[in-house]
Amino acid sequence: MHTLESLRSGALTGVTRLDLNGAGLTSLPPEVFALADTLEVLNLSDNQLDRLPHDLPRLHRLKVVFCSGNPFEVLPEVLGDCPALEMVGFKACRLRHVPAASLPPSLRWLTLTDNVLTTLPPQLGERPALQKLMLAGNRLTGLPDSLAGAQRLELIRLSANRLTRLPAWLTELPGLAWLALSGNPLGWEDWEGGGGKGNPPATLPAVQWSSLQLDGWLGEGASGHIYRVRVAADHRLWALKLFKGAVTSDGLPEHELAASVAAGPHANLCTPTATLAGHPDGLAGMLLPLVPTGFQPLAGPPSLSSCTRDVYAPSASFSPEVALQLLRQVAAAVVHLHAHGLVHGDLYAHNILWHPETGDALLSDMGAATVLPTADAPLARALRAHEVLALGHLLTEVLARVEGGDTVLPNVAACARACQTPKPAHRPTATDVLAGLA
Repeated sequence: MHTLESLRSGALTGVTRLDLNGAGLTSLPPEVFALADTLEVLNLSDNQLDRLPHDLPRLHRLKVVFCSGNPFEVLPEVLGDCPALEMVGFKACRLRHVPAASLPPSLRWLTLTDNVLTTLPPQLGERPALQKLMLAGNRLTGLPDSLAGAQRLELIRLSANRLTRLPAWLTELPGLAWLALSGNPLGWEDWEGGGGKGNPPATLPAVQWSSLQLDGWLGEGASGHIYRVRVAADHRLWALKLFKGAVTSDGLPEHELAASVAAGPHANLCTPTATLAGHPDGLAGMLLPLVPTGFQPLAGPPSLSSCTRDVYAPSASFSPEVALQLLRQVAAAVVHLHAHGLVHGDLYAHNILWHPETGDALLSDMGAATVLPTADAPLARALRAHEVLALGHLLTEVLARVEGGDTVLPNVAACARACQTPKPAHRPTATDVLAGLA
């Protein structure tokens, strides 16, 4: 994080990224404009801003603006006048209105998670570069039909809204691979939040917080922190995912917990064995088996520039045998989820833990999972087809890191092409893909 003192002293001349988050700002410091010829990323999150200056477009190279955690009620219209602006992030503000004029012409990535929006402007679908749309935790009852023309749209987060139906065009988008819908009153005969009519899945046993001993921090995801814990009664070690208790980019923690339980055990899933009870702050959590030594994330999450695609280490490579083992196991996990009435919603390499020597894989993080409608088979098939596209992207990414890829693993290449067919109805099922990888 940068400081106002370093900005005002001129010490930041030439920077491409400026981080002034949590600096107590009530307005944009005028010294920022001295960076106009280089500044591309401006982070103003967690301040007290409720407007941006009218001359913001003077920052003519600006590509990314983060203003999350500020008391904005209206998305500033001046954003739409920034010629190079591609990413706009206003999470956990107080947004109640998005003017059409606030949408920059080059918009690729829009994050409006955890606000109070009830509608979006029709002009949102007129941004041809739009790839990523984060809208979880609002009050939306519908989506602009103009989004039917958003042919490059690949990821949409709609969890924890007030949608009562899905527009027909949503399942026809050719590039849509990652979709989250939990917590909407869609009227499906299931246990999911927001109006579901069915019963919840079978519950797991509960473990009391007082019976656990923290034994180290393992990591953090969008929805929670992960710790290594020891159960006092038998001294066994487990992983504890302690939910943050707030709306995340994927949705609500309780839906992740419910989906994890509903998925049931599988050798290639990180499956919970118990839920947490009695936390002093009322936080929810779940216990999972510790991942065996040697497993690591397959890739890192998308960057600001890659937008919807994971970032692999430059040295990442796979032997044909390891690649095939890895992909078979991930496909098996997807088949299991689809058979149990779920789509993962976040099928990405960064959510896959793998062992470089054996190729064994574990699919984790059910935060974006969606329950499939049991009474609408065509819709359920369409939602699975979008996840098959995500699987196709994974096949392509791994294959690109195998020497002689298409030649040495022609079955993987054929499956990838079939999964990435633009028309969702023409894609194979996950079961077909798994058979094709045999």
